[in-house]
Amino acid sequence: MRSTFMGLETSKRGLYTQQSALYTTGHNISNANTLGYSRQRVNMQATSGFPGVGINAGTMPGFLGTGVEAGSIQRIRDGFVDKQYRDESNKLGYWESQTKAISQMEDVLAEPSKYGLQQSLSDFWQALQTLATNPENGGARAVVVERGVAVADSFKYIHKSLSEIKNNIGTEIDVSATNINSILKQIGELNRQISEVEPNGYLPNDLYDARDGLLDQLATYVPIEVSYEKTGGRALAIAEGTVTVKIKTNGEPITVVQKKEFATVSVDGVVDGEFPDPITGFTFSGGPVAAGTGQLTVANMQSSGELKSLVDSYGFQDADGNVKGLYPDMLKKLDKMAEEFAKEFNKVHKGDPNGTPPSYATDLEGKQGEDFFVSSGGIISASDIQVNINIVKNPNKVAASSSAPYDPADPTTNPEVGNGDNAKKLGDALFNKLDGLGGSSVQGFYAQTIGELGVKGEQAIKMTENSMTLLGAVSNRRDSISSVSLDEEMTDMIRFQQAYNASARMVTVMDETLDKIINGMGVVGR
Repeated sequence: MRSTFMGLETSKRGLYTQQSALYTTGHNISNANTLGYSRQRVNMQATSGFPGVGINAGTMPGFLGTGVEAGSIQRIRDGFVDKQYRDESNKLGYWESQTKAISQMEDVLAEPSKYGLQQSLSDFWQALQTLATNPENGGARAVVVERGVAVADSFKYIHKSLSEIKNNIGTEIDVSATNINSILKQIGELNRQISEVEPNGYLPNDLYDARDGLLDQLATYVPIEVSYEKTGGRALAIAEGTVTVKIKTNGEPITVVQKKEFATVSVDGVVDGEFPDPITGFTFSGGPVAAGTGQLTVANMQSSGELKSLVDSYGFQDADGNVKGLYPDMLKKLDKMAEEFAKEFNKVHKGDPNGTPPSYATDLEGKQGEDFFVSSGGIISASDIQVNINIVKNPNKVAASSSAPYDPADPTTNPEVGNGDNAKKLGDALFNKLDGLGGSSVQGFYAQTIGELGVKGEQAIKMTENSMTLLGAVSNRRDSISSVSLDEEMTDMIRFQQAYNASARMVTVMDETLDKIINGMGVVGR
């Protein structure tokens, strides 16, 4: 026998359920502009019919419905699209960092420019041509010295500027490691909170959103793979559980978060706070990382993610012990160019005793020339190239003549007056093909280096644009699934409101029915 008040209870359940749906709709609307928020919905389900099942249940033709209830409040999310988003975000993180590093390098080299190394070399050559036609002109000699100093200063300026940017990239690597540690710690803490809520039969949707946001951030630094583990207890079937995060490598992945346990990453080779140069790898330790399994060497790093891009720019040591990277390679080329340029120029300035016929480089005083470019450390490099101080103090020591030096013991020797042949050879030295530069001249090698950098920059920009396009497409797809549409929420609000009003009307009807039963029965004839 059904209860007299059964219909009232059924309508009350309808009121409560539609009210929950309205509250959830309001929550969605309030968070329409909240970054990382996933829209939520109430999963409505019919309550058990009357009578129940079992040997003691009453018998009647069919089940009588008892109303509706909110089974769960679930956020709308697609795990496959999330994986796509993180993969594309990881690629974009790499190419954005590469584009930034190359752009900074291009700003320093600034070619073509009125103030770059190429212009300094051109001005130096022009000064030598002027000296070749006016070898006795003290002003022309002084200009050659000044232009030579400008060339040396250009080398040193470029080397210093690139080294500073390289050091800044090293700081970025250190900051990135700190950020990764913070993210891993927060994910572990959210896992702990989720594992305490889910066994009670609740869905901590806002905690899920916060955790997914952190996973998105982590994916920009390193490639990750994500899996989930149920928490047990009275957890709902749709509960996500705790997340296990692994860093993908070219070998076995490294588990960095599991349940509430999390690892920390450190840069290998840091001694007394001094950052290593070059990078050899990273070590994940603590938490779920077993001893000896948390080593992320440069060779094992996948070629994606911002962290890998920073390492590629800063410089790393490969398996053979060679130092490679965007900035080390450019600094090495500059050092080689400065060394070969100075070596060739000095050879012509001093005179080549092996030449046929013998050629002599003499200064204005008839003495054989000395090194024009020198270094305080012996080996000339872009960071340590300078004009010989003796020549700076006395520009007459610029060896512009090709005549034999004056010999006081032999009065018959008489150096040619106005001979500027060697000055012309000095100018030609800028265009001589050098074995140390792969058969290119100094200016040709530099132009080739700038061209290669331009190609790399163009590729990085193109790959960044492609990655942004793909990420945008995946982001739009994810937004179409998870983001809040105000139009849709307004429609739902009206729908749930009408259902609520209808349930309220049913309560009124049941109230009138009960009033008739209670107050109208048993008063026959009155």
